[in-house]
Amino acid sequence: MKCNLQGSTRLPASSEDGDIVIGGVFSIHPKLDTVIYNYTTKPEPPRCTGSLYSRGLRFSQAMIFAIEEINNSTELLPGIKLGYQIYDSCVAVSLAVHAAFQLLNGQDHIFYKDKNCSQSGMVMAVIGNSGSTLSISISHIIGPFNVPLVSPLATCACLSDKQQYPTFFRTIPSDQFQADTLAKLVKHFGWTWIGAIRSDSDYGNDGMASFLDAAQKEGICVEYSEAFFRTDPRSKIKKIAGVIRRSTSRVIVAFAAFGEMSVLLEELSLDPPPPRQWIGSEGWITDPPLMSYSFCAGAIGVTIQKSVIPGLRDFLLDLSPSEVAASAVLTEFWEDAFNCSLNKNNNINKRACDGTEDIRTLENPYTDTSQLRITNMVYKAVYAVAHAIHNAVCEETNLIAQCDKHFKLESKQVFAELKKVNFSRNGYPVSFDVNGDPVAFYELVNWQKSESGVTELVTVGYYDASLPKGQQFQINRNITWMDGGTKVPLSVCSERCPPGTHKVLQKGKPICCYDCIPCPEGEISNMTDSPDCFPCSEEFWSNVKRDACSPKPVEFLSFDEVLAIILATFSGLGVSLAIITAVIFFRHRTSPVVKANNSELSFLLLFSLILCFLCSLTFIGAPSEWSCMLRHTAFGIIFVLCISCVLG
Repeated sequence: MKCNLQGSTRLPASSEDGDIVIGGVFSIHPKLDTVIYNYTTKPEPPRCTGSLYSRGLRFSQAMIFAIEEINNSTELLPGIKLGYQIYDSCVAVSLAVHAAFQLLNGQDHIFYKDKNCSQSGMVMAVIGNSGSTLSISISHIIGPFNVPLVSPLATCACLSDKQQYPTFFRTIPSDQFQADTLAKLVKHFGWTWIGAIRSDSDYGNDGMASFLDAAQKEGICVEYSEAFFRTDPRSKIKKIAGVIRRSTSRVIVAFAAFGEMSVLLEELSLDPPPPRQWIGSEGWITDPPLMSYSFCAGAIGVTIQKSVIPGLRDFLLDLSPSEVAASAVLTEFWEDAFNCSLNKNNNINKRACDGTEDIRTLENPYTDTSQLRITNMVYKAVYAVAHAIHNAVCEETNLIAQCDKHFKLESKQVFAELKKVNFSRNGYPVSFDVNGDPVAFYELVNWQKSESGVTELVTVGYYDASLPKGQQFQINRNITWMDGGTKVPLSVCSERCPPGTHKVLQKGKPICCYDCIPCPEGEISNMTDSPDCFPCSEEFWSNVKRDACSPKPVEFLSFDEVLAIILATFSGLGVSLAIITAVIFFRHRTSPVVKANNSELSFLLLFSLILCFLCSLTFIGAPSEWSCMLRHTAFGIIFVLCISCVLG
């Protein structure tokens, strides 16, 4: 009994037979040709359109280079030849899913029930894809069959969920680390009022969600957050450009892919662009074409570590017309690069390639090996799979590896061994944690203009998640800011409240927007951005600036002062007169005049007058607790006594 597979198989962009085959899925073309079927004829196989992605081609070639390097190695998988099948996903989920099924089933149109599913067999692992959305789709397909997917480009933090993506691994750090790094970068320079834009994809949406969560913990406020995709109508792109122009924040965090940033920056360049400090994710910050937008000079962002892969440059550039003609993808690349045709019958509008074309004279993303950031992630992914296969089929005997090429290897064994790989290649460590993620390491890069006026990528710091907290984030070089400035630009909703004031939030606005209200009398705030004012203690009073409590000034009538001397003199004179009067009254107490004036009441009145005169002395001199209490109470009692005597 035989079964026919549904649909038609697609030939790989590149392939090579081997004892063990590894699959690859990369975006070599930018889009899928959309065809509206009328269902009257058999649909043709899907076709990719658009100019070839030189970067995607370099990734696929890097995979081939790594496999050939392993096949020539005497230490890794000796005696076993690795093969490969590399498919072009054209940045389309449908083609990525199609490639995943084909990698599982093989390329045979027919298979027999009493034999294996396919004579060509399924691959042991897959390298790819060129983004998070496509990797999610592929992982959903191959995961249930225990086929591991090792991605050099998918950064979505969602892929760390082992419940949904059990066989997913990656050599590039998760966006969770990138989001934390970007939040720390923004906080480091004191920016609390920012704008945010993102790709409307799994990469952009999940990455920005992680960033906004980290930013909130750092006390950073977002004025606006906009999402868009490169294929959106121009009206939407124009609307987002308008939001940026009208915004008050001077810093923009862009968690986007190269395609989206290219569309947005092109729109912003049509009118005089607003001065903004761009903060970029690794998805676009290292792309040379974007550096041509001069208004983005000074951009800073995080990216994968710059790497060196010995021999790769020669492999990429060692192409002759005869070798190129054997590959449809390389043929297309060659003809586009040199504007000639390798086959005269294919295109009469192009001249025939005459063999004098030299790829070393080209300057494009394919030939540019000065950075090799993501390319090294592809290289490490291939070696990770090779080490996993090596551990499954090879044994060490007297430090010599012996491999059984007839060993019936299953993908679940490769999956199990991938969890345990731990090695270094060209000085770059490769290992995976329980979520299939590597240890995060980012370079902080800055767009700086050289003396010739060309914008260059300069490394100004790093983020290393393996270091202790507090040492992970380092900036060690001078940074050029927007408009070529050397001072850190300011981007806050409200200026910081100085000591002597306190913050009052503006109604209906984020916590970063507030008014600075002076503290009332008797209260102070002695720190910047104080939420409240605090009262001074009893013996202290707030100073003029309301930022410190000063001792209350003690004012009293000193005995040295003229007024005190006059008061004391009159008081003494009054006491003397009262005493003299009392003595006279006492000596003549038996006389009729004294008796007629009620001598007892007169003596009491004279006594109260003496006390009244003496009471005034308590208001002279430094006050004490007792004198302050005695002054008013004593005067009140004595005065009442005196008046009572008069009225009596």
